[in-house]
Amino acid sequence: MPALRPIRELPDELISQIAAGEVVERPASVVRELLDNALDAGATQITLRLSAGGVRLIAVEDDGAGIALPDLPLALRRHATSKIASLPDLEAVGTMGFRGEALAAINSIADTTLLTRTADQPSAQLLHGGTGEVQPAARAVGTTVEVRELFFSVPARRKFLKTDATELAHCIEAVRRHALARPDVGFAIWHDGKLIEQWRRQPSADDLDARLGDVLGDDFVQRSVAVDHRVGSVHVTGRAGLPDAARARGDQQFAYVNGRFVRDKVIQHAARAAYEDVLHGHRQPVYALRVSVDPARVDVNVHPTKIEVRFRDSREVHQAVRHALENALAAPRAALLAAQPGGAQAEGATAPGQPQSFKSFGPQAQVPFTPYAPESRANYAAAQHAVEELRALWQPAPPAAGTHAEGPAPGAPNAPTSHAAEDAPTDWPLGRAVAQIHGVYILAESRAGLIVVDMHAAHERIVYERLKHQLDGARIASQPLLIPATFAATPAEVATAEAHTDTLQRLGLEVTPFSPRTLAVRAVPAPLTGGDAAELARSVLAELAQHEAATVIQRAQHELLATMACHGAVRANRRLTLEEMNALLRQMEATDRSDQCNHGRPTWRQLSMRELDGLFLRGR
Repeated sequence: MPALRPIRELPDELISQIAAGEVVERPASVVRELLDNALDAGATQITLRLSAGGVRLIAVEDDGAGIALPDLPLALRRHATSKIASLPDLEAVGTMGFRGEALAAINSIADTTLLTRTADQPSAQLLHGGTGEVQPAARAVGTTVEVRELFFSVPARRKFLKTDATELAHCIEAVRRHALARPDVGFAIWHDGKLIEQWRRQPSADDLDARLGDVLGDDFVQRSVAVDHRVGSVHVTGRAGLPDAARARGDQQFAYVNGRFVRDKVIQHAARAAYEDVLHGHRQPVYALRVSVDPARVDVNVHPTKIEVRFRDSREVHQAVRHALENALAAPRAALLAAQPGGAQAEGATAPGQPQSFKSFGPQAQVPFTPYAPESRANYAAAQHAVEELRALWQPAPPAAGTHAEGPAPGAPNAPTSHAAEDAPTDWPLGRAVAQIHGVYILAESRAGLIVVDMHAAHERIVYERLKHQLDGARIASQPLLIPATFAATPAEVATAEAHTDTLQRLGLEVTPFSPRTLAVRAVPAPLTGGDAAELARSVLAELAQHEAATVIQRAQHELLATMACHGAVRANRRLTLEEMNALLRQMEATDRSDQCNHGRPTWRQLSMRELDGLFLRGR
């Protein structure tokens, strides 16, 4: 047996070094903590100086309020802070820092000095972290914290650091996150005596677009839409990238709660849910969101790094973020083109002789299957009628005597005059149809140039959006299994199945306990009878364990509606008349999210006259 060791109290220095293992992972952790303190001090200009990626030197200079001389000896002590003084203060933290651990932890693993001056002091004061000595020095009002030789007292930790270039990149990213949250503060980064990044102070803290352009580039602002949504006490603002701006990695996803950069699963899931039917494959959306909520309704004291938070009502925040993004992304880009100077007229303008709906075309078609329960048959019938109206577009009526299939007769009552046809491109955001290519693409002439439309993808989105409105909240019909599918389940899965019996039934699933460690799937959604019932049940139970039931139901219903829309939309190699093409373009202009199909593929692209001229070297 090992020898018994006596229980002893650890020395303060060792305690601080243990705490530093949680607070300080790399130089970027030090940068983050020092920037938090500078912002809390009311700084309007912050300068970061680094050497060897922050391993040799990290110096943060600010023009904030400074530290009073009587408080200076306490600045580097453990659990000493000016941010909070009681439990009510902790429960409603409104500052970036509050734990009183960071400076003490940094001082225990590096050579730290603190130079500060307040407005009412005749001179600055310099505090040496190693000795605690305070002496007069020269400096303007503000504070400078220098951290040299990071991890010098714990060399084992230093071996885990990456190259200087990698550590520098992490430090720059830490400053970028703060810069995006505070446009009213200027930031500058120097490395080995060279200025590598600088973001000038904006006049207002709300001037987010200018700071986004400086930090992430003007392309981010141009390819994003503004977000401004308030629900109860939650206010969501910022910018959301268009689906076309999605990236392979999620490296441009910035979320802030009361000015603090966070990585929060609630916000991430809400954003992903808002983008899920407009992104292709595994593309990642880009966004910069600021969530403002009552500080008493969010707990920031979850992790020493303060990068994680916990909401008192996570459902409220989830719904606010999701609806904010959905509303911002809903407007078709065609409407944005119409709103631009020199663009098309306001949405809803139509040219003479052009139909405003699809119901005037041809015989009706049938939907291939019925995935809704008998009690929702009325809702389904309404939706089926909507599909039939839409699909009727692709069943052209026989041409009248003396006319051609390509379009109405020149003398027909609904035919536009030559003047109307000439003016049509100036009236419609998506222009006037002029031709069809291989039964797949529609070519349209607009004021800006040429528009190419994938007619199947566009029609699929139109059908999908109509079905969502018609069948919102309907129960999905289930198909009993002749032989129940059983699978080994964890205690958590068994508990979830028992707690969400009604939710599973609304999804068309019947999952019951077969034994203490086994679940049986006795019914599955009617359209999914050919799939793996056990795997389907596992995935649904996993989602129910993490997210609210209403969200899971809506996602499942939308997946089925997307399948219906895909089957109900026009296929390739279907010839359309000009009237039918124009009807599709007008419907696209009035349909939410019509820029992408249900699978996230684009439905249309535009070639401007400048781009067309460039293809033929005109003007060169």
